[in-house]
Amino acid sequence: MPAPKVRTKWRPTLALIVYVVLLAVMALPILIVIWFHAVEASSNRMAPAEIGALVVAFMLTLGVAYVLTRTITGPIDALIARTEEIARGGKGAIRPLESYGTREIAVLSQSFLDLAGKLVDRTEYVRSFAAHVSHELKSPLTAIRGAAELLRDDDVERPMTKAQRLHFLDNIVADAVRLDALLQRLRELAQAETPVAEGRSSVADILSSLRERFPALHVSGAGDTEISVALPQEAADIAFANLAENALQHGATLLELRVSVDGRTAVILIRDDGSGISEANRQRIFQPFFSTRREQGGTGMGLGIVRAMLSSHGGTIRLLQTTGAGTDFQVTIPVQILSG
Repeated sequence: MPAPKVRTKWRPTLALIVYVVLLAVMALPILIVIWFHAVEASSNRMAPAEIGALVVAFMLTLGVAYVLTRTITGPIDALIARTEEIARGGKGAIRPLESYGTREIAVLSQSFLDLAGKLVDRTEYVRSFAAHVSHELKSPLTAIRGAAELLRDDDVERPMTKAQRLHFLDNIVADAVRLDALLQRLRELAQAETPVAEGRSSVADILSSLRERFPALHVSGAGDTEISVALPQEAADIAFANLAENALQHGATLLELRVSVDGRTAVILIRDDGSGISEANRQRIFQPFFSTRREQGGTGMGLGIVRAMLSSHGGTIRLLQTTGAGTDFQVTIPVQILSG
């Protein structure tokens, strides 16, 4: 979608408006003095004191206009130049201005720098994510193509054995299953990044859904499980199902959701009794496509989907430090306030 364009037309600059307004204000006393002299028959000449007062007023007006343009138009022009520099140079050009002039312009500049930083970070994330997706999709596609070419070029004089043919077909099926899993994860991530609807779900409903979907896990709840959070049911099912699936894949048999409320935020502690996460991997678990179970079909996107899903609805997730086996995650999500 192309950026909208401002309609081209002549518009006065802020400096011109400041000078014109102040000079117009100054012209009022001058016109009053001239009018009084015009109606007085005794004298048609202005006294030196009056001329001096008008000169001083004119100089003060120019001084006020200069200060206004210096403190307003200067920082605005600098901010415009910085936006063009950031558009050309990227993250390296995001730095404070030398002068802000007024408090409002300083706040505006900080808001702009924050927005520019987020946009650049987002661009870098998309670039990195696209590279990861390309690599992850290329590997199974290359394997499928290689196996298919070998089957196609099967020599009549030296034909493959049935076991060899089944081996290559099994590889094709396994890589197709992995591609399907990757595409499913990508669809979930796209849904997490672009939420289209608001809604709510209760922790009790989330627990019920997890028990139905993961019968091999003993799912329990504690605390205020009747609380409703600002997370649509479908989004909640995707986020918490990913956490339950991770726990199950790492040997967990128990999954507990302990709920507490801090002001207008629900804090959900999710604890399992699985094999846990090693210290070396703790800093990498939210990285796209990082998985310790790649050979077993892990895509490495589950926790990234959970974080994106929660973030798009004002929530967060973080890994807590644990002693011994098991994994603890802390999820925060705004409480849904019921109207009426």
